[in-house]
Amino acid sequence: MDILFLVGRLIFGGYFLMNAWNHFKNSEGLTIYAASKGVPEPKMAVFLGGILLLLGGLGIVFGIVPEASLALLIIFLVPVSLKMHAFWKEPDPNARMMEKVQFMKNMALVGALLMLYAVSVPWVYNMLQ
Repeated sequence: MDILFLVGRLIFGGYFLMNAWNHFKNSEGLTIYAASKGVPEPKMAVFLGGILLLLGGLGIVFGIVPEASLALLIIFLVPVSLKMHAFWKEPDPNARMMEKVQFMKNMALVGALLMLYAVSVPWVYNMLQ
């Protein structure tokens, strides 16, 4: 079962690393999008979001300081979900549906991160072993 946990960590952490890369690679477009949603200091918010995703993803992949890594990702996901994917504010049914999908996906990720808190540390196959 240890190997399944490692494979799951690689996939799960890799998801956040890919999102971090997207934040840095497409920062201009994400900044415009964040500004359109009323995010204060959108350029800085996108950059900090990328940092949280990067550090959290690396922590999961390598099993280093898992509690802090999980917290960073939750700190990213909850406000982003509430500000960027506020489906309840969307008047257009199609836009509402798309935002609801993103919001619910983020809440599922938060749920998975919370479940990982229940896994005893240190995690197996961590880089500190």
